[in-house]
This record gives sequence, structure tokens and C-alpha cells, in this order.
Amino acid sequence: MLTLTALFAETPTSASSGLVAFFQEGGTFMVLLVITSAVATAAILFKFLSLSKSRILPDALARKVAHFDESARRGNVQPILEEFEKGQSTLARLCSEVIRHRGRSQSEIAEAVQSMARAEIVRLQSGMTAIDVVISVAPLLGLLGTASGLVIVFSGLKSDADWLAISAGIGRALKTTIVGMAISVPAIIAQGYFTRKIETYAARLEVLLTQLAHICERTPRPGQPTE
Repeated sequence: MLTLTALFAETPTSASSGLVAFFQEGGTFMVLLVITSAVATAAILFKFLSLSKSRILPDALARKVAHFDESARRGNVQPILEEFEKGQSTLARLCSEVIRHRGRSQSEIAEAVQSMARAEIVRLQSGMTAIDVVISVAPLLGLLGTASGLVIVFSGLKSDADWLAISAGIGRALKTTIVGMAISVPAIIAQGYFTRKIETYAARLEVLLTQLAHICERTPRPGQPTE
């Protein structure tokens, strides 16, 4: 009789060997699915890092922009302007562009900042294409793997066919479909989460920039006479 210690010692090895066998039975399409899974994982990790709040919309800087009018009345805007110029976040870079066009009308400031804002939004969306491709490709690769496996299984059908072997072959063929769906579902969840996060950032940036543009509309540029 196996002791309890021996049973637990053999369990991880048997589990890992079973997992290896699972992927080996999938053939070429399983290899492609593993590559697709690696791409999806890398893209999701990249988006988690690139969409961190400190890179896009730091809370401290957002509060300073929201109270920029009060700081201007106190004459204490220089530290904020220096933070804008450093451009360490999306908000800082866009605010710096607004400040460069101060003294113009709000519509002129908005038009000047619009192209830069579009570039920043494109930057926020970088990596989303890879996730979109994984969502489309992973299930298709799974179905292709299953279809190719079924073709091999049914091509060997004869009057004296071993139906137990055939059913086992069908089960092996369906494994690629399972893996393809398992890759696609988390990618779909991640896509929805990141899309919503980008939309939230964009809306908040628009509010803060509109507020800052309204303040800068009343602020003369250096060398511009005040009325």
C-alpha cells in the first residue's frame, strides 16, 4: 500500500505529465494556441502597466488643475507650470499645451490642443489591437485544430472500426477548441475593462482641460497687454 507521503509526492508529477500530454495531443494548432496565449498575456500586462493612474491622471496633479484658478489668484502657479513642463503624465503634457496657448479664445485653445489629445488617446489605446486579434484568432485556431483532428479520425473509419478509439480521438480533437475558448474569454474581459478605463480617463481629461482652457482664456500671454 502506498503511504500518504508517497501519494502526495507522486501527485504533482502525474499532474504535470498529464498537462504536457494534454498539449502534446493538440498537435500544431495547440502550439499556435500557446503562442497566442503568450501574446494575450503580454498585451494584458502591458495595458495594466501603461494605464496606471500615475501615468495618465495622477490624483495630486488633477487636484492642482481643478484648483488652478485659486492658485493663480494667489500667484502660486509656478510649481504647477513646472510640473506641466516635465510632462510625466498624459494630463501634464496636455495641460502644458493649453498653457502655451493662454490668452487666446477657448475655441482656439481647444483646436490647438485637439491634435495632441488625439495622439495621447492613440497612445492610451496602444496594445488593444493585440487583444482584439487574440479574441478573434484564438477560437478560430481552436476550431481549426478540432476540424483537422476530426478529419484524421473519420478518414480512418471502416466497417470494423474501433469505436472506443474513435471516441477517444474525437475527445482529443476537441481539446484545441477548449483551449481556444479559454484564451478568448479572459481576453474579452480584459478588453471590456481596458476600454472602459480609457473612456473614463478621456472624459476626466476633457473636463479638466476645458476648465483649464477657460482659465487660460482670461490670462494674457507674456508681452500681451491686459485690457
